[in-house]
Amino acid sequence: MRRLLNVRPRMSGRIMLGAAPLAGALLLYLLASQERHAANPSDKLLPTFAAMIDAAKLMTQVNPNTGEIPFIADTLSSLHLLGVGLLAATAISLFLGLILGLLPIIRASLGPLVAAIAVIPPIAVLPILFISLGLGDTAKIALIIIGITPVIVRDLASHVAAIPEEQIIKAQTLGASTWQIAMRVALPQAMPRLIASLRLSLCPAWVYLISAEAIASDVGLGYRIFLVRRYLSMDIILPYVLWISLLAVAMDIGLSSLSKRLYPWAHKERGA
Repeated sequence: MRRLLNVRPRMSGRIMLGAAPLAGALLLYLLASQERHAANPSDKLLPTFAAMIDAAKLMTQVNPNTGEIPFIADTLSSLHLLGVGLLAATAISLFLGLILGLLPIIRASLGPLVAAIAVIPPIAVLPILFISLGLGDTAKIALIIIGITPVIVRDLASHVAAIPEEQIIKAQTLGASTWQIAMRVALPQAMPRLIASLRLSLCPAWVYLISAEAIASDVGLGYRIFLVRRYLSMDIILPYVLWISLLAVAMDIGLSSLSKRLYPWAHKERGA
């Protein structure tokens, strides 16, 4: 008797299984939108696909006042802030995660501080960041860093601390220094976990960025969404939300592919 646990679809089957829910959601939206517009042609809650396409075309035209294409300007601005925030958070997390995981004295000293910062809602400190750092990009980047770094640090530190003690002892027996153990033993095992934690932090990072842009910004995906909401422009909001989702999915796939390419040993599936 073949158990469901052992059923492993091939690549074509995975694509079909993954596409089916998306197709179902699109079909459901299409039917709901047509029903609402049949009852009320001026309905704005569920715009038709044609209305969203027209709105998207409008956002890709040059704004005569600024000389920029709003869609491109918003995308580039948001990706710049997000990229800088993620890079800074990754570097800080890797450094702190390694020393907290490897050095008990550092873990005893800084561990409680990192744990305390990790439970503070990042959105709650946004006014403090705006007051202390101003309303520019620095505060938005800082919010991303503060929002995701403590969580990644705690996860990475616990992973490094769980490295089998036998590996550490063998490295010391061969004369390795603390620095060499960190670089040659801990770092290779920490990198796949760091990338996995970063993938899980993409969604919170987007949330913090959009929240900051909605409050104080004149360009960006979050700024645009909250600007047009006052006009109930769902035909613009929904395409922007979809675009943010596609960007996030592309980033997630990119990180996953990078991890599998660089660290294939860390991605062995059960039963493979």
